Formats: sequence, structure tokens, C-alpha cells
Amino acid sequence: MKSRTLMAAVVAGFLALPLGMSATALAEDNNKDVDTYRLLNLFGDVFERVRASYVEKPSDQEVIEAAITGMLRSLDPHSSYLNAKSFKEMQVQTRGEFGGLGIEVTMENGLVKVVSPIDDTTAFRAGIEPGDFISHLDGEPVLGLTLSQAVEKMRGPVGAKIDLTLRRAGREPFNVTITRAVIKIRSVLSRVEGKVGYVRITSFTEQTDTGVKKAMGKFEREIGNDMAGVVVDLRNNPGGLLEQAIAVSDAFLEQGEIVSTRSRKPEDTQRFNARPGDLAKNLPIVVLINGGSASASEIVAGALQDHNRAIIMGTKSFGKGSVQTIIPLAGHGAMRLTTARYYTPSGRSIQSVGIEPDVLVEPAKVETIKQPQRRREADLRGALVKDNGKDGKDGKDGKAEEAERQDYQLDRALDLIRGVSMFSKSAMK
Repeated sequence: MKSRTLMAAVVAGFLALPLGMSATALAEDNNKDVDTYRLLNLFGDVFERVRASYVEKPSDQEVIEAAITGMLRSLDPHSSYLNAKSFKEMQVQTRGEFGGLGIEVTMENGLVKVVSPIDDTTAFRAGIEPGDFISHLDGEPVLGLTLSQAVEKMRGPVGAKIDLTLRRAGREPFNVTITRAVIKIRSVLSRVEGKVGYVRITSFTEQTDTGVKKAMGKFEREIGNDMAGVVVDLRNNPGGLLEQAIAVSDAFLEQGEIVSTRSRKPEDTQRFNARPGDLAKNLPIVVLINGGSASASEIVAGALQDHNRAIIMGTKSFGKGSVQTIIPLAGHGAMRLTTARYYTPSGRSIQSVGIEPDVLVEPAKVETIKQPQRRREADLRGALVKDNGKDGKDGKDGKAEEAERQDYQLDRALDLIRGVSMFSKSAMK
């Protein structure tokens, strides 16, 4: 039998022994190899029985790929098999453009869990939130699907609609209809908030480090020496490329360790250190995080927190402290395998724990309380006028400015930056 011969050849490869082993070690290794051989032989028996007796003739490729998918899926939620099509789409996604709904997802308890929606995508505009569970796709249950299969169903022709059934804490399941679109990720968004630079990092793609440097250059040109500090917004950032997280952390650190990755073999431990040069020139930094901040986002937040370089504000992060390596399989796509855990500079593993903010700020809406009309100095008969003759108006409508912004967490970050900046300048006098 051809397939059994192939299986025997594979097993023979596993059983090749290194030279120089002691008799005891050799005996122990032989016992392990015998067990491995029996298990592989079991797999071969099941495979042959499926081919010969299943009610419909199965495709050998589909059966083998399903077996590989099951093997990797049993390890952890992030290890998976990527067929050639999925591998190509993943490569496109890390370059910053892909087709779909615009959500980063994982698998939990058999359902698709939203890590975070991507800014300014169809899913974001439809109100998808971090922590939502997707139970049905176009009325079909997700339970029983692999993560790759669920993601493939969510992708489709641009302009085609899909119905998602969502479960969200505190409310009954509900449906949302989303139109598929080409998702173009702008990894870095920035603007000036008075004398504070605001940098929003939506994900860590190949353009992130360059985008952060451009944003800091813009702040230098527009604010110059009057800049009070920087807000780095990592909320709902699902992560991305490890090297980009290291580069962004390095941009704000003068020295010291950024992150270490530790795998099963101690000799494979890697440590990544900062190089001299702080783009923020030691000005105050506030990093915003929430439950949608995962992986690479947590590397940045953890590094800046441990070095006391930034104040972390918001709510606890997602807690993904593992490293996945993409291993291409010649002619058959690739496998995503969890190969290490990462640790912050102080040695913290945040796996399943997350980054705790230094200042806890829950999302909130602030409403203006109407005050009773009171008499002021200017209302008194014969009140003195200002000695410079000005009317005291600065040309800004405070209420309009307050109503324009609805981001309570960002408001608190900006307030903190301004307060720290004012205190620092006062202390220097």
C-alpha cells in the first residue's frame, strides 16, 4: 500500500538517532520512538479506514489538512494551519490592505471572539465592539468551525453582505448586517490637540514605525518647542508584527530592554534592547489601552510602563503574551505555531493577565449640568472695567469645543499631559 509505505518512511525519519548516546539514553529514546511509531501507525490506520469506508469518497488533501488543523488547534487558540490561499491573504494583510469586514478575531469556547474592530472599517462603523462573540454567520452556527474556516466565511466579494449574530454582555443576542469591503489599514493616524501630539496606532504593520516617525516630525513642525507631550492611543489595536512593536517602543526609549522572548529551549531566548534616541525628547507620554489592546500593543505598553517612560491609562489590556512564528510549508501554505512567550523588561509575562493601567479610566459620557443663573461682578451697577480695556473673550466657544469631542478617555489623557507639563515647567523655574 502506497500510503502505508509513505507513513513508514516518515516514521523512519523520526527514528533516526544521533551518535554518541549512552546505552540508557538510547534505550529510553527507543521506547519513546516505539510509542511515537505506534501513534503514527494509528493515524495511518484511521486515514486508510476513512479513505476506504467513508460514506462519500473524501479528498486526501482535505482529510490531511483537517487533521493538521485539528492538531494545531488543540495546542492553543493561536496556532493554526494556513492553506495556500489563507497564507497569501495573511501576507497581504500584514502589508496593510486586505478584503473583509475589518475585525481581528480569535476562537473561544467554540465561538468567534472579536479582539477588536479596525478603525474606520465597515465592522467599526457597524458598532462591533471588543469582546463581542459571533455565534452565527448568515444564520449558520459557528460552533464546529475552525477559526480559519470562520474567517474564510466572513471574507467574500467586495460589496456582498453578511449577517452576523452577536452575543454581547448585558443584552440579548442580536443581528448585524455588514457589507464586505476592501480594508485599507492606515496603521498610524495623527493630529495636534492644542500643544499635545496625538498618535493613534491601529495595528502593527510594515508601515507602523515609519508612520510614527512621520507623525512626530509633523508635531515638531507644527508645535515645535511648545509641545507639552504625546498621547499614544493603542485602544482596540489587535497587534501585528513583533519587530514593529519593538521599533515603536525604541522610538521613545533611550536605552534598556524592550522585550524578551523565551521558548522551550533556554538557548533560544532573545532580548531586544533600545538604541539611543527619544523622538519625544523626554516629554510626558500617556499611552491609552483597553480590552482590545493585544499582543504587539501590550509589548509597547509594557516596555514604556516598566521604564517609567509613559503613564498607561484606560482599562486592562487583552492579555496575549505569546509569540507566533509563521513557518512556510513548501507547496502547502504555512503553519502558524506558538513558539515562545514574551516578557516585559521587568520580567512580567502578561499571558492571560494583561497590562494593568497606571490610571484606570473607564469609557464614559460626560453631560453638562445646567447651573442656575448667578449674578457676577460685571452685572453689578458701577462695576470697574478691565484695566486693559478688553472684554475677556478669547474667541473660543468652550461649550462648542466640549460638545465636539465625545472621547472621555482621550480627554483625561490630554488633561494629564497638560498637568504634568505645567508642573514640570513650574518646577524648573
